[in-house]
Amino acid sequence: LQRIGLQLRATLENITRLRAEGEDFRWYLKLKCGNCGEVSEKWQYLRLMDSAPLKGGRGSATMVQKCKLCSRENSIGTLLTQLQAEDSEKFKTIVEFECRGLEPVDFQPQAGFAAEGAESGTPFNDINLLEKDWNDYDEKTKESVGIYEVTHKFVKC
Repeated sequence: LQRIGLQLRATLENITRLRAEGEDFRWYLKLKCGNCGEVSEKWQYLRLMDSAPLKGGRGSATMVQKCKLCSRENSIGTLLTQLQAEDSEKFKTIVEFECRGLEPVDFQPQAGFAAEGAESGTPFNDINLLEKDWNDYDEKTKESVGIYEVTHKFVKC
């Protein structure tokens, strides 16, 4: 069992508390088989709300799948979300994955992020970070808000 954290870094303009929102938030990943090294061609998503039983009644995981190449059954679980990126331009872990044979090797942010105005507390929901940049306008403070240059890395926890 290995725990791998996904860290995000972004430049935040007049915005704070960047987070993935809800149990139905989709973490789009490319996953690698720990046995043979095969990497999924397609993006696959994990959601906190999903659960699949592990073989032999050893509990459950977010995703259980058989490797197309070596047929080994692997699983990955989502542990912890809602850690928030407060600091601009610093890497911060926003989710941890519990990996049994499957390891995330790439991440694609999409819709479902939320944040709020740094001064005003104005909520901004359903932020889509697919383009790695997002901007809007905070009516309360009459300022532009934005999330720019989104990058990520995986770290062992």
